[in-house]
Amino acid sequence: MLAAPLTQARPGPEAAERSPFERPAVVWLIVAASVAGILSWPDLVAVLRDLRLPDTDDAMRLVQVRDLLAGQGWFDLAQHRHAGAPPMHWSRFVDLPIAALILLVRPFAGPAADGIVAVAWPLLLLGLYAAILHRGVARAFGWRPAAFALFAAGQAVFVTGMFAPGRIDHHNVQICAVLALALRLARPAPTTRDGAAAGALAAFSLAVGLEALPFIAAAGLVLAGSWWRDGRAALAPFRGFGLGLGLAAPALFLAQTGPAHWTATACDALSPPWLWLGAAALAAACGAGLVPGGRAARAGFLVACGAVAVGGFVLLFPACAAGPFTGMPALVHDEWLVKVREMRPVWQLLALAPDAVLAGHVPVLIGAVAASLWAWRGGEPAQRRLMAVAAGALWLGVALGVPQFRGLYVAGAFVPLVAGPVLDRAVALLRDPRATSRRRLAAIGLGLALCGKVWLLVASVPQAFAKTETAFAAEHAAWQECGARRSIAALDALAPGVILAEIDLGPNLLLHSHHSVVAAPYHRALPGLVASLEGFRDLDALPRVAARAGADYIVACAPPEKPGETPNVAVRLGRGEVTPPGLEPVPVRDTPLRVWRLRPAP
Repeated sequence: MLAAPLTQARPGPEAAERSPFERPAVVWLIVAASVAGILSWPDLVAVLRDLRLPDTDDAMRLVQVRDLLAGQGWFDLAQHRHAGAPPMHWSRFVDLPIAALILLVRPFAGPAADGIVAVAWPLLLLGLYAAILHRGVARAFGWRPAAFALFAAGQAVFVTGMFAPGRIDHHNVQICAVLALALRLARPAPTTRDGAAAGALAAFSLAVGLEALPFIAAAGLVLAGSWWRDGRAALAPFRGFGLGLGLAAPALFLAQTGPAHWTATACDALSPPWLWLGAAALAAACGAGLVPGGRAARAGFLVACGAVAVGGFVLLFPACAAGPFTGMPALVHDEWLVKVREMRPVWQLLALAPDAVLAGHVPVLIGAVAASLWAWRGGEPAQRRLMAVAAGALWLGVALGVPQFRGLYVAGAFVPLVAGPVLDRAVALLRDPRATSRRRLAAIGLGLALCGKVWLLVASVPQAFAKTETAFAAEHAAWQECGARRSIAALDALAPGVILAEIDLGPNLLLHSHHSVVAAPYHRALPGLVASLEGFRDLDALPRVAARAGADYIVACAPPEKPGETPNVAVRLGRGEVTPPGLEPVPVRDTPLRVWRLRPAP
């Protein structure tokens, strides 16, 4: 039944004349309306006027860019206004264009330049994503499916979320890189040049962050498997990918890593462990063309290369074999890491944020099934290969997204690649006199099921009747108010000092005030995370923990009260129900934040 809407529809000329979707102007008008929906005007105004960024990572990115513009060294990635000056594991390759845009806009806009660039940068990346998506679909399917793919992008929650105004974090950069990589390899007969371009894009994605590592590894394994099956006919893209990855990764590593850190093992960023795997890919690519014999010989070569790569990785870098969060205390893991939304498994999100599961997981799963059927039963080879690549990315997203929500970020951007051709077939079936009503409804239903915003609408119905909102939505709204510029700027009436606050407040305190912080939500800053968690779970210990961490102030904020709630220490402090023992409150005006001073004012 699901495969029926994917069958090629060929309406006659009379139907084509009657169909408004045969007119490019009509189709592009619909696309423009959908893409414009990505721009939430209230959010856009909030970014421009109040510099209210969607996520703590966006705030920290802007702090990092400001530090670079203020003269902090290119290779110095430490956040010096964070206690302990932890090095950030993010890339200067994302800081650089944002900083350049701010310098370009600042002479005309003054202090408003930061907000303007925070809006412009993700929209520029959205344009890049749209161009990559349109070109890839148009090459295999034609102009109208490509246009409908852009329409579907405006309905995909991961696209609208990751490219929304203020999203200056690195996920949208990685999405563009991985989509371009996949489409390079989706060509009917990829060449060495295609493979090299894909490998270089893979290296760039790794230099930005390791979140897309599973997709890059999958691409390499697929190319290796194709070479094992087809031999010399599939050698060119396999060799090119290894060359591109193996040569570009070290160059990018050297370009953003200072000499003092060249030998340092970083499990969460491009560093020697991952360069080792890149070198293994390069060696395999160079050696593949020298392998004589048939599949057995090629299999032996690949097994040997894999054993050396994996065995060497485990022996040389054993800490990284356990993942990027090695050495994390149980307190931080249990009380912070596993409670971050993007780290939640699907079974927890079903209870806490069912809208996220419906709009995030479901379209990716349906897209994976639809793409697989199309790759299996489709017509033209170019279309089947494109759908096979999309299916691989989407199934990998399904597997990664079950244990951790963030596993869907990259895969979610592949849903429009499938939805565009599906919607085009649905439109064609509407005007096909041979199509049954059942088939037309199935095609329309499948097209709508690939649109995440449709599932958001479905999820909103019970909430509207119950007049409730999800726990995550309520908590996010409360923290947006606590971290607002006007709320935190009020603290600048106090002398600069170090603030101990709850973890998620840290980036906005750095962005909107002249103070430093003890804690922020980054796994490299373990002492600060421990201090915040220990201090805000025991009222009597809070002053002692704050003093040990070198704090000058304690700051608290609290969300609105919820029925049946058992508030913790931090919430009770924020509501003014308790006071840290032995400390006097510091009066601050025009803010929901409450402040206590550890040391007497000079």
